[in-house]
Amino acid sequence: MCGIVGYIGKQDAYPILIKGLRRLEYRGYDSAGVALISGNNELNVYKAKGKVDNLTEFCSDKDISGCVGIAHTRWATHGEPSARNAHPHFSQSHNLAIIHNGIIENYADIKLKLQQKGVTFKSDTDTEVLVQLVEYIMVKKNLPLLEAVQVALYQVIGAYAIAIVDKRDPLQIIAARKQSPLVVGIGEDEFFLGSDASPIIEYTDKVVYLEDGNIAVIRLGEELKVISLLGEEQDLKVKKVDIDLGQIEKGGYEHFMLKEIFEQPDCLTNCMRGRINVEGNHVTLSALIDYRRQLLEAKRIVIVACGTSWHAGLIGKQVIESCCRIPCEVEYASEFRYRNPVVTKDDVVIAISQSGETADTLAAIQLAKEKGAFIYGICNAIGSSIPRATDTGTYIHVGPEIGVASTKAFTGQVTVLTMFALALGEAKGTISRSDYLKIVSELNKIPNIIRNVLKVNDQIKNLARTFTYAHNFLYLGRGYSYPVALEGALKLKEISYIHAEGYPAAEMKHGPIALIDSDMPVVVIATHNAMYEKVLSNIQEIKARQGRVIALVSEGDETVSKIADEVIQLPSVLDCLEPLVATIPLQLLAYHVAVCKGKNVDQPRNLAKSVTVE
Repeated sequence: MCGIVGYIGKQDAYPILIKGLRRLEYRGYDSAGVALISGNNELNVYKAKGKVDNLTEFCSDKDISGCVGIAHTRWATHGEPSARNAHPHFSQSHNLAIIHNGIIENYADIKLKLQQKGVTFKSDTDTEVLVQLVEYIMVKKNLPLLEAVQVALYQVIGAYAIAIVDKRDPLQIIAARKQSPLVVGIGEDEFFLGSDASPIIEYTDKVVYLEDGNIAVIRLGEELKVISLLGEEQDLKVKKVDIDLGQIEKGGYEHFMLKEIFEQPDCLTNCMRGRINVEGNHVTLSALIDYRRQLLEAKRIVIVACGTSWHAGLIGKQVIESCCRIPCEVEYASEFRYRNPVVTKDDVVIAISQSGETADTLAAIQLAKEKGAFIYGICNAIGSSIPRATDTGTYIHVGPEIGVASTKAFTGQVTVLTMFALALGEAKGTISRSDYLKIVSELNKIPNIIRNVLKVNDQIKNLARTFTYAHNFLYLGRGYSYPVALEGALKLKEISYIHAEGYPAAEMKHGPIALIDSDMPVVVIATHNAMYEKVLSNIQEIKARQGRVIALVSEGDETVSKIADEVIQLPSVLDCLEPLVATIPLQLLAYHVAVCKGKNVDQPRNLAKSVTVE
């Protein structure tokens, strides 16, 4: 949520900041703004509701000079989306400006005390409270900006990534983070700020990921300095970012989501590279080598995740229990952290997150750590908070995912969970050699199988036009396909705004069947798996009530094809690998329905890519 960009150097800041904001649009936002310190030390703040284009239009006749600036895209938490509530926010004197990602939980108490001291506020945000507090401390205690920020941050409760500029000291930006990501890019006589690396990689591949509770002192002409809230200087850990700029461009596709759907064969090849050998008969994960004892001795595995990652976890549960014969539970991270769960030192907690910054998942990790569990992270964003908070883990290596509705990250997560189950099952001796070889060999073929599945794109594009009228969808699956039904329904909801629900097919009779009529499209995953006959019966029940059935079937299927209204044929694969194949047409269906309805596919309303607040 929210995007932060900053620049200080010799170049004009404004073009860099605007380009950075565009790179961060995928995070989801409702307003945007920029603060620039001009050559004559004026602090100019420009803000607009809506897209970055609205901001650039507003700035078209403004003074946008200056080599120092900060910029922000806001996803509203406190206060409605508006230019007034957009960031950056001035202090009362207009000497300071701040941008902020996160939530200040005790802002109301601080605001009341400041109002009693005569401070006036121009917005409804928690962020303005922080910049007013910093200025109040500077004046009251006669402190420089850095020390005032340290004192202020000790008084606030909540999560934050912030950047502050002071027009009286135009060669400096102060930045700080707690439970919200912030990256500093190091260039030649210039520095960059970003809530992730995407606004930075065009200019430098050297970055510093700020740790929780740290403050970056960014001063032109000096080395980057990182200190703690207490002022203790921290060692600089400069990392090299290896992201191809082309990965965050559309590459000729109409939308990032469509590009990322079609990238999945190559993404999954990258995900398996170096982990499945060239012969396609063995899985090696470094985490299972380095932490073999902790993983082999685990009495239980608990998967914590949110949204699409939770659906991947449901698939992981089934393949882990099948291959490893160890109990596995899947928890919403947001519920896990608040219900006093039973977690012991004999548990392995697997935390799944595309962004590596999901606030609820990070909190769940901290809770599990306190109870002595071993933490295993599955993440896409290298250097993000979750990989740094876990004991070990595996990156999915599918490249940056820009579309808010996750596609390639989901299949990457399922692939990593499958490799984890296979590697752990082999190490435990709980999977037969023949089953192990068969699954590894078939998993290795999945990228090519998905290439063939993507050929149904034109069929689904035509099909989608028929169903844009629908107000509700039902998605049904059993076994490994049930989480795929949940994921398919979520994708449709996210980007087309059509209400959709996923159910285990057998549960249809326990309520949802009451909804079925001629206006209700029902998507059924009815491939030739172990549950085929059962699902066939469910389809007959739907048709008896005039339901419209869109069926995903195995190539050559004749039985379901005679009953269903629409049929999408898929190659036959092992049951445990079916989610990787069956999810592709559901992603395409959601995409094309949303396009037909004229929706903003990459940036659906009210959603953010990285949920860094509760």
